[in-house]
Amino acid sequence: MKKYIILITALALGCTTTRQQSVTTVSPTNLTAEGKLFTALFQQRAAEYKALCFQAFNIAHIRVDEALLQPQSKPLAIITDIDETVLDNSPYDVKQSLQGKDYEQKSWEEWTALSKADTIPGALPFLKYASSKGVKIFYLTNRAEAERKGTLANLVKFGFPDAVNENLILKQTVSSKELRRQKIAETHNIIMFMGDNLADFSALFDKKPEEERVKNTYASAADFGKRFIVLPNPVYGEWEAAVYQYNLKLKAAQKDSVIKSVLKSY
Repeated sequence: MKKYIILITALALGCTTTRQQSVTTVSPTNLTAEGKLFTALFQQRAAEYKALCFQAFNIAHIRVDEALLQPQSKPLAIITDIDETVLDNSPYDVKQSLQGKDYEQKSWEEWTALSKADTIPGALPFLKYASSKGVKIFYLTNRAEAERKGTLANLVKFGFPDAVNENLILKQTVSSKELRRQKIAETHNIIMFMGDNLADFSALFDKKPEEERVKNTYASAADFGKRFIVLPNPVYGEWEAAVYQYNLKLKAAQKDSVIKSVLKSY
């Protein structure tokens, strides 16, 4: 009997020890970092991501051809965003996430200075086609003035059309692109806007609450695939900032709590 008691006690202690060890080896989650690794994986590896990009540019091609058939009072232009619209920055997101970090301006500028971003599938041939038809390309981005050299070098490396200083419109004092769009519209007929963020298209989406962004999306439904060409970006964007109610000073754990609180389950 004594042997059986000793054996049972040893087994019980062993199970307890195993459970304690498994608990202590679990690392805390960081959705803003680990989640972006998964979405960057989709951007880098999924054929479906590439298909969505090709779909967007195939539609854009049709819209350019339609515009060319119409009488125009001013030269034609396309306004395009850069990041996740014509250039792929997923390596930056991966590097940050592997270090448990989110976006940082300093590290971002170090990345853009390298001019190493690859092209978004379909972007280059489409813009070359539009340019060959006499459509002027404007690169309207919220990259900082300090990033001009690296940005131009990246675009020129791949032969993007109109990749010159006067067609690269960087952020100066405000993040809204509306005034910069209006300035281009003074001299050109803008037939298309390209971007991965709704604020790339209209002031209706500038730092608006989630509910208003959705409402304005429904109100603008007829423009998507016509004047507005949207590229997929599951990694980051104003959609994420809207979830945090634009409080970007939240710590990672606080962001995780917000994300968990708004997700639907059953």
